[in-house]
Amino acid sequence: MADPIIFPGTVEWSGENPGISLKEREDGPFVALASFFRVVLSPHGRGHALVLLRALEAEHPPPEQAPLCLTDNEPLARFLVAGFVSHFGAFRGRPGLNALQYRRLDRVETAGDPGTAYSETVAAGALSVRLSWTGLGPPFCFVLPPDRSATGRHHMPSLFVPSRDAAIEVNGRRLPGQPVPREMAGRAMSTAMLAFSETWIRA
Repeated sequence: MADPIIFPGTVEWSGENPGISLKEREDGPFVALASFFRVVLSPHGRGHALVLLRALEAEHPPPEQAPLCLTDNEPLARFLVAGFVSHFGAFRGRPGLNALQYRRLDRVETAGDPGTAYSETVAAGALSVRLSWTGLGPPFCFVLPPDRSATGRHHMPSLFVPSRDAAIEVNGRRLPGQPVPREMAGRAMSTAMLAFSETWIRA
């Protein structure tokens, strides 16, 4: 029997964290960011959270582009934003993270198949946000050591499914931009991906 691989440290949360980061041109700035969480284990229990940023450089964006966090577990959402999202590369230093409007979500719907096309739809009152991923590639599993993880202090085993195209729709209107190429764990992919079986272990 092979020796087991056991990660030292404390499991802080585990679940899913697909994301979409959009640019209007490859060498331009990001114009919209979305990070969705389906957490099955954490210090704050289970829950969902969608962090959506538009008007990325604005200190005081117009109401229709307000930074949002839609969640059914606000303590969990605040834990994720403070300890994780604020360290994610495209989100780091964004003014909107300090002005997030936390809204109670009413519904989360998953559709499609991660082998072909997949979507997550989150509704809060009259607001509906749909994230969709298409052109899905072969899944791959990897582990980032603490010094290469977003936080700099967690092991992060995860399964990624790369996406060639993705969209963020707010009340049926597609936001501008498209994913652009990036590299992760030595794999060519884009700034849109499905992330399943993701666990953050504080070293």
